[in-house]
Amino acid sequence: MYEFGHMNWQGVRMSTPARKRLMRDFKRLQHDPPAGISGAPYENNIMLWNAVIFGPDDTPWDGGTFKLTLQFTEDYPNKPPTVRFISRMFHPNIYADGSICLDILQNQWSPIYDVAAILTSIQSLLCDPNPNSPANSEAARLFSENKREYNRKVREIVEQSWTAD
Repeated sequence: MYEFGHMNWQGVRMSTPARKRLMRDFKRLQHDPPAGISGAPYENNIMLWNAVIFGPDDTPWDGGTFKLTLQFTEDYPNKPPTVRFISRMFHPNIYADGSICLDILQNQWSPIYDVAAILTSIQSLLCDPNPNSPANSEAARLFSENKREYNRKVREIVEQSWTAD
């Protein structure tokens, strides 16, 4: 009896608009994943996702595997998820705590963005930073003034991404 009640409750809980939309996002990611990106919900929690972004080829980020989490609320897709890098990063638009300064995760958010679009945008931000809204001032300064040193630090981060758990 309890089991049935619990199952039923799960069913009711699963059917919120946010959860339906996240299931759709997940199916789309499985069937048609963008290059260099993967993501999936935690086992029993559709509202919390693990994702991996691979550094784009022929860039200083090439070969890196960078882990992120995406935390959704019941307001999704009307509000963006909270996205954070777990991997150590060195980038003008990524804070020390891994949070990301990206317009579509803040003031330019739109419900048309899905998980694939979010991860694709973050992937392109890696190679195409916006030095005008720095979250890491050292990275922003090196990106603008000393590209060689910036790229060297990025390569260090890439190498660390291979050994990190």
